[in-house]
Amino acid sequence: MKINREMVESIGNGVILLGRSATHLPTLPRQYKRVLEQCLQIGYKTAPLVFILCFCIGGVLALQVGDGFRNYGFKQYIGSIVGLAMVRELGPVMAAIIVAGRVGSAITAELASMRVYQEVDALRTMNIAPERVLVLPRLVAILLTMPFLTIMSVLAGWLGGALVAQYEPSIQLDYSTFFQVMKNFVKVEALTDGLIKGQVFGFCVVLICCNVGLLTKGGPREIGHAVTRAVVASIICILFLDYFVTKAIL
Repeated sequence: MKINREMVESIGNGVILLGRSATHLPTLPRQYKRVLEQCLQIGYKTAPLVFILCFCIGGVLALQVGDGFRNYGFKQYIGSIVGLAMVRELGPVMAAIIVAGRVGSAITAELASMRVYQEVDALRTMNIAPERVLVLPRLVAILLTMPFLTIMSVLAGWLGGALVAQYEPSIQLDYSTFFQVMKNFVKVEALTDGLIKGQVFGFCVVLICCNVGLLTKGGPREIGHAVTRAVVASIICILFLDYFVTKAIL
């Protein structure tokens, strides 16, 4: 019962935080520098990790699929499996998990530190809403950068799969066949679905981490606990929403 109550309270606090942040949308043009700074933190510094992770996943996926398909003479369809899996599922999910682990933890640590050391209270004393300067720029930044991270994750997975299919001795499927078959199966609608999922996941991750950070209470020790809670909650939210978002867009 306690866990269920805490979950409901967290969801309610997150909705309230989102509503309060939305009321400050008219101030967004004056905060473009904060938005650009957050875009740099979220997008530019996260992109290499997303590329490396999804490149490796695409390569392993091609190896696994190729090992099964070669015995039945279907190895030419490796590109279709890798293409669809990366664009519809693995790309958006892996990009969101990287955002949760790298960006979400940093956001939670920063806001929790400000909360513990009463900097958030100081902002309120100066009549500066924390939702305006701390939350809204991050929510806008994730909406701007998440499509690029999702596309990068998909392309990295395709490249990794194509390289393994080409140079793995047990598969040896040339690039042209790999991408030609992929082109026949992967449609624009699939890419759109992946982008939608990435946007939803990324937005929820940032909202959860901002909410946990601003609600942190206690001493410095609570900062680490808050980061752990935020990252775990973000990953669970990604996996939970994955089913419902997929069901809604199919």
